[in-house]
Amino acid sequence: MTGMVRVATLNIWCRHGDWPARREVLRAEFARLQPDLIAVQETVVNGEYDQVRELLGDEYHLLHQGRRAREGVGCSIAARWEPQEVREVDHLVTDRVDPDDFPGRSTLAEFDTPVGRVLLAHHKPNWQVPYERERELQAVDAARAIEQAVAGRPDVHVVLAGDFDARPETASIRFWTGRQSLGDLSVNYQDAWEFAHRDEPGHTFTIENPLIVAEADWSRIPPRRIDYLMVRCDDRGPTLRINSCERLLAQPVDGVHASDHFGVIADLAG
Repeated sequence: MTGMVRVATLNIWCRHGDWPARREVLRAEFARLQPDLIAVQETVVNGEYDQVRELLGDEYHLLHQGRRAREGVGCSIAARWEPQEVREVDHLVTDRVDPDDFPGRSTLAEFDTPVGRVLLAHHKPNWQVPYERERELQAVDAARAIEQAVAGRPDVHVVLAGDFDARPETASIRFWTGRQSLGDLSVNYQDAWEFAHRDEPGHTFTIENPLIVAEADWSRIPPRRIDYLMVRCDDRGPTLRINSCERLLAQPVDGVHASDHFGVIADLAG
């Protein structure tokens, strides 16, 4: 099957900072780029307000994680197509994981797309810098759930997306990219940025963006690449061709930075 799917991921930083100005930049850029599948983190959704709907309008089907932290903060998926199957994976893996601060779930959602059936795995592990053990356990839980979902279904493509809060050299990312096993499991996903840009750093969380010190001072942390799009591999490599991968909203628009993160956007072909 041929065809193309454009996938994006971005942490939109709730409604912090100048949300009305940031909202207009986000709206304009998503309208210009027209992604088909969007994984967004730190979205505010509660009984009175849906930040993703406010941002994207009625053009997309929306999926919001069932467990959300304070004020309705969590993760969401926007898709051109109606979801066919949806599963959520719990990530409350140790006593250090506070569900009031961290929703503790990943979402696996399947869609019929121009490249065939795609399972979008929206993964969001713990954000705290010292919590790599939690991120390792959460990666294994998510990967195991994905493997169970696609077992015996070689025609299903898996796209893994999200703010992983881990650098490429950490154990959790090395696990996802097939450089090491964790526990009794090994998997292999092709990091789209690495495929398209090789040794370019591609930082997505950096003090080059003034918003990371605006309300929560991250000025002591070095530049990091922590936001990812990946494609699950079969025996011969990624099951979708990575035609391109770029950072999303990595420059201000009329002086406005869209978020404290830069996102990632990729074109994937069948």
